[in-house]
Amino acid sequence: MLSYLLEHHEIGHYSGYKTHVVADYFYEIMSEDDLYRLHEIFLWSRESNIPFLIIGWWTNLLFTSTQFSWVVIKNSLSWWSYDEDSKILHAYSNESIWNIATELEMDHDQPIWHRFIWLPGSIGGAVFGNAGCFGLETESNFAQARIYDMQEWRELILSKEDMQFAYRHSYLKDNPNLFLIGAYFDLSEKREKYHSDIDNLYFREHEQPHGNSCGSFFKNPSREVSAWALIESVGLKWYQLGWARWSSIHANFLMSDGESCSPSDLIGLVRLTQEKVSREKWYDLVNEVRIIDNSNI
Repeated sequence: MLSYLLEHHEIGHYSGYKTHVVADYFYEIMSEDDLYRLHEIFLWSRESNIPFLIIGWWTNLLFTSTQFSWVVIKNSLSWWSYDEDSKILHAYSNESIWNIATELEMDHDQPIWHRFIWLPGSIGGAVFGNAGCFGLETESNFAQARIYDMQEWRELILSKEDMQFAYRHSYLKDNPNLFLIGAYFDLSEKREKYHSDIDNLYFREHEQPHGNSCGSFFKNPSREVSAWALIESVGLKWYQLGWARWSSIHANFLMSDGESCSPSDLIGLVRLTQEKVSREKWYDLVNEVRIIDNSNI
């Protein structure tokens, strides 16, 4: 074992569900000086046949068990800057997208990321899953990313085309050997997938639940068909299994009572919902939240 890895480390609080989860091995990236160890950890985990996972803060993850025999890398790279002349934003991958959007508008008179105010998660998570809301996607103003290839031990620059963005998807999802150091965004003009008149601040305050959650759990099957409407139509809004439940405010928000809620409660409710919607409405709900178990890392 590598001497600098922590053993039997609690990681459940890094997920929005706040359930109790312990990883066998843990390491935290605090600065770019720590990146050189990623190559060694990555190769050691492969040689030892131990699964490898990178997480950020308020991570969009659902753990399916309380104990995992894998290596967890916690990304804590946090810093950002904005050039008011070029309109270029540069942010480390664990910086809060919500905080950046808020400060851009308040301190720099830059409203292009207004839709991202109160959007939970980090820059890394947003790029990884091409997060978006109300017409604005992470890819909309994306310029390029700084990437560390943990397998080849080298730094790369990936363009927007290289990232192969799609709905809640990017190239990073298919390449677990790549670590996102940071990203650049061109905020010189507004670029949205579609126009929305929804007031996102009012919506998040009054029409979305607050508590232990990762936000919308399932992807919408289409622009015309929403996951929350399907869940509600099969009678599962408010439905509770153990200490997991679908929100009474927004039926696509999976809620947890924290450490009193077991991962099996959450995944059980997810599977029940997928089966019921498929059987009664003929739609296959696909999770937006990343489900993590010992067999799929």
